[in-house]
Amino acid sequence: MISRFARVRMSPLLAAGAVVALVLSGCSGASRSAAGADTFVETAEAELAELSEFASRADWVRSTYIMYDSNWLSTKANERYLERTAALAKEAASYADASGLSAETARKLALLQRQLTLAPPSKAGAAAELSKIATDLDEKYSAAKFTIAGKEMRLDDASEEMKTSRDPKRLKALWEGWHSIAPPMHAEYARMVEIANEGARELGHADTGAMWRAKYDMPADEFAKKTDALWEQVKPLYIDLQCYVRAKLSEKYGAEVQPETGPIRADLLGNMWAQDWSGVFDVVAPKGLPGPGYNVTRNLVAQKYTPERMMRTGEAFFTSLGFAPLPPTFWERSMITRPRDREVVCHASAWDVDNVDDLRIKMCTLINEEDFQTIHHELGHNFYQRAYNKQPYLFRDGANDGFHEAIGDMQQLSITPDYLKKIGLITTVPPASADISLLLQRAMDKVAFLPFGLLVDKWRWQVFSGQVSPAQYNDAWWKLRLQYQGVAPPGPRPADAFDPGAKYHVPGNTPYMRYFLADIYEFQFYRAACKQAGWQGPLHRCSFYGDKNVGAKFNAMLEMGASKPWPDALEAFTGSREIDASAIAEYFAPLQVWLKEQNKGRQCGW
Repeated sequence: MISRFARVRMSPLLAAGAVVALVLSGCSGASRSAAGADTFVETAEAELAELSEFASRADWVRSTYIMYDSNWLSTKANERYLERTAALAKEAASYADASGLSAETARKLALLQRQLTLAPPSKAGAAAELSKIATDLDEKYSAAKFTIAGKEMRLDDASEEMKTSRDPKRLKALWEGWHSIAPPMHAEYARMVEIANEGARELGHADTGAMWRAKYDMPADEFAKKTDALWEQVKPLYIDLQCYVRAKLSEKYGAEVQPETGPIRADLLGNMWAQDWSGVFDVVAPKGLPGPGYNVTRNLVAQKYTPERMMRTGEAFFTSLGFAPLPPTFWERSMITRPRDREVVCHASAWDVDNVDDLRIKMCTLINEEDFQTIHHELGHNFYQRAYNKQPYLFRDGANDGFHEAIGDMQQLSITPDYLKKIGLITTVPPASADISLLLQRAMDKVAFLPFGLLVDKWRWQVFSGQVSPAQYNDAWWKLRLQYQGVAPPGPRPADAFDPGAKYHVPGNTPYMRYFLADIYEFQFYRAACKQAGWQGPLHRCSFYGDKNVGAKFNAMLEMGASKPWPDALEAFTGSREIDASAIAEYFAPLQVWLKEQNKGRQCGW
């Protein structure tokens, strides 16, 4: 947000790049003409930039210094944010049918109508209540701790231990300990859904989930069908991977801990949410085949990398493509490590505080391979933010939210052994015989994530639509996790369990489909970059590090921001207007052949 743990900066109420909307004096009675729309948008943009910066700064202080007063300030800023945004969305809708609208104004009006993540209804006090709940949920998650055997633990401590512990009893305790922090969120979350749905209906949507799906330059129902079609493209590869990993875990722990058939126990996969399985690669590594032959974490430590040096190495990847270095204020104002004197939101995120060049990262960086990759991802957000900062205010965002996530993920794919050798983190590039091990390691992150990336919002769509009631929240969550991931909890769940709340993006109100889309886009972008670089070998070995021609074409897409529908931006870099998962199949083709051989005689699926 790696992984989908760390992402672009989000207000708890608004999606990345969301605007602060306001009721403009004189606009409510303006003529619904093209000229009136131009004036409305022009005046709005000038004021939105100022209000957005204020809200971002308040959020930054709250995130890097959690205390009563910073929470109060952030809540008030977001309350105003919500009220203004909802009012302007309704105002913008009244211009939609005006004749003679320019293409630019029409797009800006459309963007104004779909910026909200949570829409407050117009009744008095609704925005204040929604803002308070959203801030409170975010704080509950960020400050959460639990106790095991008398020892107090945070999420980052538990997450690190889950990657290395091979004691199923300890893993179960860590998993259940973290998930125990979520039940206090349940009632507030249900109330938030109720308020937000009322607001979404005022904006003409069936519910909040429908409002989220309407943000992708296509009808909401068509978007839902598109995500299902993309999943069908990658599902066979995932089933092969799940089958192989399950067998290896069963060999390691025995059938009484992990049965040879059915779902995988969620706590055995090296990750608190079973969304990234790379932590247990040592358990499933192919026997008889050479491994990567290096350990990035060990090398980072041996070479005395600091968090700042890791960050500067990530910056150097982008400057090698021709991008200008980050501004000095980035290094002065970012939070790169966890402060020792206060509570902070450690969830890694990239910020553009003033929507121009006050770029920052907030991250409790550890010296390991995962955070090295996370840095490349987060900086992708920052370089994207700067690339489109010359656009009008409403276009200073990604072509869609999946684009913003994919930009950094694309750079992660280019962290190949060749790249690591060029920057001195390894001395020898592994031979082709090590490719299966390298691909399996990558699949344990990228392919393993795909169903989780899809199901988080499928659960929320059901919640927002009323298909799932508050009493059914947890059962519905595990039904989807079984259906898509083939995973199950390590034991029966308590009657008051609210396991979705143990994933930041749920209490943090961050739409999650962007991450599923990003996993598809990143391989499309990566394949296009490799073709532009003239790469002739296997796709998974390509690195475009240092190719300024690729960088120039890439930057041209980034500079578009949200000024055009996403198919236009996709076409500008890849030559295609369709999101397509075939690049994933191409990338992992050698691995899938190998997996099918390994799975012969096994009962795959669950």
